[in-house]
Amino acid sequence: MDGADAIVIGAGHNGLVAANLLADAGWDVEVLEAAPQPGGAVRSGYVTAPGYLSDLFSSFYPLGYASPVLKGLGLGGYGLQWTHAPDVLTHLLPDGRAATVNRDLETTMASMEQFAAGDGERWKHAYDDWRGVSQQMLDTLFTPFPPVRSGLGLVRRLKVGGSLRLARRLVLSVREIGAELFEGEGAMLALAGCALHTDLSPEEAGGGVYGWLLAMLGQEYGWPVPVGGAQKITDALVDRLTARGGRITYRAPVERVLVARSRAVGVRTADGRDWRARRAVLADVPAPALYLNLVGERWLPPRLVEDLEFFRWDGATVKVDWAVNGKIPWKNPAAAGAGTVHLGADLNGLTRYSAQLATNEMPADPFLLLGQMTTADPTHSPEGTESVWSYTHLPHRAHWSADDIARHVERMEAVLEQHAPGFGRLVVGRNVYSPADMERENPSLVGGALGGGTAAAYQQLFLRPVPGLGRPDTPVDRLFLASASAHPGGGVHGAPGANAARAAMVRDRALSGDLYQAVIAAAHRSIYR
Repeated sequence: MDGADAIVIGAGHNGLVAANLLADAGWDVEVLEAAPQPGGAVRSGYVTAPGYLSDLFSSFYPLGYASPVLKGLGLGGYGLQWTHAPDVLTHLLPDGRAATVNRDLETTMASMEQFAAGDGERWKHAYDDWRGVSQQMLDTLFTPFPPVRSGLGLVRRLKVGGSLRLARRLVLSVREIGAELFEGEGAMLALAGCALHTDLSPEEAGGGVYGWLLAMLGQEYGWPVPVGGAQKITDALVDRLTARGGRITYRAPVERVLVARSRAVGVRTADGRDWRARRAVLADVPAPALYLNLVGERWLPPRLVEDLEFFRWDGATVKVDWAVNGKIPWKNPAAAGAGTVHLGADLNGLTRYSAQLATNEMPADPFLLLGQMTTADPTHSPEGTESVWSYTHLPHRAHWSADDIARHVERMEAVLEQHAPGFGRLVVGRNVYSPADMERENPSLVGGALGGGTAAAYQQLFLRPVPGLGRPDTPVDRLFLASASAHPGGGVHGAPGANAARAAMVRDRALSGDLYQAVIAAAHRSIYR
């Protein structure tokens, strides 16, 4: 039987973060990856035309750049370098106006001021509010639930009244938070477009925090990309791990977590090999796959199995990459310098778009998130050209026909043509990933869902992935959930992997393992009985 101190299932970025932290602690670590390459949704490739590099799934990484988890790994020593587009993001309204966020605060203020007198100063005030809590907010976001130390730090800084006002802000919809902070549509849309990177609507409680967080991170840090593509994050994590003696075995899909006396003791791969885990098993796979497929109901509390019936995925995604022989001919040149462009809707349009998704309809006027990769990093394509992508959300369905996807891509390109006439004539290559294509390329992207589960408030904190402890511990001793299905959820920041690694180390060094497991088991019994 092959073996290691820890078996990590999956070489996505969370699995690689977990493996690195365990290797740092002196553990012998084996990562088992089903695909022939690492990275999960953090990968790059040439899929459109020769010389045009595409980030295949995720791209632009404000959370990764700001993440204390990734910073702590020192990936710059393994080749990871960051670069920025001239502008962070631009939201193009249907009437052609543009709201732009730039890392230079005065530039952003001037853009917002065009929409309403005083909105420049209001943006600065909102940013000052953010800067007052940003470090504690990031610490709270990226540490295990409950975030006692960072939470107390926030309370000490804000006092009781300020903490209550922040708590209120965190549960507002993005429409409400925008209306409270600003007078003009530009600043409101800068927040709302950011919120719709998730599967939440402008009206949904808790959606405002995502818009506020991403917009303010853009103001403080920008939305950078790795020089040479998203793959460079993965490459740095792999190189760091192997330098510490960690191993990765590819084409090794895990089909079962081996459990004895309610304790994870290893895994079995599809080729029939058993891999012993002397200290822990960590799973960078979606929660339903871990519990229902790899563990099985025999080892789970019945109530947990019932709760998994109500686990909700985030929306499906269709993504198109284009190789453009020239620069995008934007009607409004304000979009030309933005790494990320939001286009296709004003605030009410975003609400209508979200309503169609909620009612399982194909959006007639899709809201697009678009990335100008060469604008952000010139290594993505030949000089004077653009490697560009765009994605939009679809309802989460079991099946999409090829005709449905083709018609929706036509809608996407029509939106783009409206804002950049002549775009289509410059395209020399195109690649389309339907929701099914995404899942085929990375089985963790179930139905094209990018976030490991909905970002809605009912599936966050101690409710993620189901009502429970909000921690990576599972009802099976020494088995830990290390994927985006765990708190704090989706995004390339490494927190679920880091939380799982820390939990595994705490479990391993507990003075009395039996006592530790008794406490965790008692907590699970109280929740799932």
